[in-house]
Amino acid sequence: MTADVNGHMTGHITPIHQGTASSPEKNNEVLPLSDSTPRASAPTADAGRPGYVIGVDYGTLSGRAVVVRVSDGAELGTATLAYPHAVMDSTLAATGEQLPPEWALQVPSDYVDVLRTAVPAAVRDAGIDPQDVIGIATDFTACTMVPTLADGTPLNEVPGYEGRPHAYVKLWKHHAAQGQANRINELAAERGEAWLPRYGGLISSEWEFAKGLQLLEEDPELYGRMDHWVEAADWIVWQLTGEYVRNACTAGYKGIYQDGAYPSDEFLAALNPDFAGFARDKVEHTIGALASRAGSLSEEAAGWTGLLAGIAVAVGNVDAHVTSPAAQATDPGQMVAIMGTSTCHVMNSDKLAEVPGMCGVVDGGIVEGFYGYEAGQSGVGDIFAWFVANQVPGDIRDAATAKGQSVHEYLTDQAQIEPVGAHGLVALDWHSGNRSVLVDHELSGTIVGLTLATKPHEVYRALLESTAFGTRTIVEAFNASGVPVTEFVAAGGLIRNPFLMQVYADVLNMPISVIGSSQGPALGSAIHAAVAAGAYEDIHAAAAAMGHLDRAAYTPDADRAAAYDALYREYTELHDYFGRGTNDVMHRLKALRRSAHSRQEVPV
Repeated sequence: MTADVNGHMTGHITPIHQGTASSPEKNNEVLPLSDSTPRASAPTADAGRPGYVIGVDYGTLSGRAVVVRVSDGAELGTATLAYPHAVMDSTLAATGEQLPPEWALQVPSDYVDVLRTAVPAAVRDAGIDPQDVIGIATDFTACTMVPTLADGTPLNEVPGYEGRPHAYVKLWKHHAAQGQANRINELAAERGEAWLPRYGGLISSEWEFAKGLQLLEEDPELYGRMDHWVEAADWIVWQLTGEYVRNACTAGYKGIYQDGAYPSDEFLAALNPDFAGFARDKVEHTIGALASRAGSLSEEAAGWTGLLAGIAVAVGNVDAHVTSPAAQATDPGQMVAIMGTSTCHVMNSDKLAEVPGMCGVVDGGIVEGFYGYEAGQSGVGDIFAWFVANQVPGDIRDAATAKGQSVHEYLTDQAQIEPVGAHGLVALDWHSGNRSVLVDHELSGTIVGLTLATKPHEVYRALLESTAFGTRTIVEAFNASGVPVTEFVAAGGLIRNPFLMQVYADVLNMPISVIGSSQGPALGSAIHAAVAAGAYEDIHAAAAAMGHLDRAAYTPDADRAAAYDALYREYTELHDYFGRGTNDVMHRLKALRRSAHSRQEVPV
């Protein structure tokens, strides 16, 4: 793997100012960009032949490629590769070593395997000539971090480091840096750091600086060997082009990049003297605007994908944020909820405001020209999957099999026939912690109201409802902060459950619009590829032509909405009791768990 690590890039990148607060001379610097990459062999949008683009969506467990027609957004072919190493959250695959609690690692070569297999398979599935593909773009779950050498080689691929857990990718759901996040938050609040309110007053343990500080403090030798701390969204573009370009989305939301600067050396040194140069030495790099061209497909990557070298490769992006144009939701007030293993809520606005617990507000973070807001829930589909995998008795599984249904479908059919509140339960959706509005991954799941008569489908419904209550909490926080949610748009894999969508409409008491694609992030990436390739002037025009949305697909029922108001009041009571300091039992239990693991006690 090779790359120009001096920050000189080719292609049509719209530069964004870069720098740290401790180096003000960089704050107003716009780096010149050349257009020297030969592209004579690459098809263009006006070449007078059919035009296609490819979007590649890197999820938690798999990567999927979709071939999309530029003229109308039709999805013509798709292919998916499950990551060979999946998620390492209990043991390190290379050694079998037991990992501590809250860890979640991945192997970066799995991401390249998606390019080698899923992309050519999707082209074959579409039945198109690969020479008619004019661009490719990717998106990633975030914050997912890759420690690399100067040339982009991941540290786990450096001989001798394959047995070091910190050498691997830290997936977004790696929450083991909570202690470091707490210190960042406490120090930032104490010092009155101007960037802290842009993140709702709290930095997440999932993000770049907390994970980087954990790496320094737990494996300082490896930290010293690391040249770049790279978002996976940018690392995969690096592999496609040979050019390292930071994307504006993750830089702002996950990298604490605000008003042209990262946190200062002085602030970082106060956390740990050896952390002073983290932003300057490990993180800082040229930043590309979303939907701009990061570079051209390299000869090596052309060999992997079967596409022509020289076609446009768009600046990287995050799976949630890239979905907005796919759902024709690029205007202010349209909140898009990308509902999968977790849910990310994104929305544009022409106003800059402080929303409690938001994951960030970034100028141009979703679409150029607007402030992009992000909030989220750390566990949604993951919670439903946990329940089905661990809490459902065999007779339920047998009954589902007999009916030719999945366990999810069977439980949903049972749950939806009962009136609101009939189960006598209320749950908190914190099995993976709380991202918004509390930003506390030490919190954990709770179900109140269980009796000896409680049935599995009743618990399942309470868990479905809890995620809707969590979303309502987020929507109300935005409304109360002067950033009104005028339309709620659902996307992601969970839109396939009509009952769940109706629950959300009833709980929110507002219509739910639904994206007209089952591959929203991949379609969104394809739309960005079309803009990067010059097929459309901007993302708004591309979204109007290529995005798909079923407006008000679900509307609230007045009686159910009123019944859910009563349940939501109970949810809010529990939410504040456990989440706002009245009872810190969840924090104490997490501390006891870590203590027990650190003593390596052997069960009797």
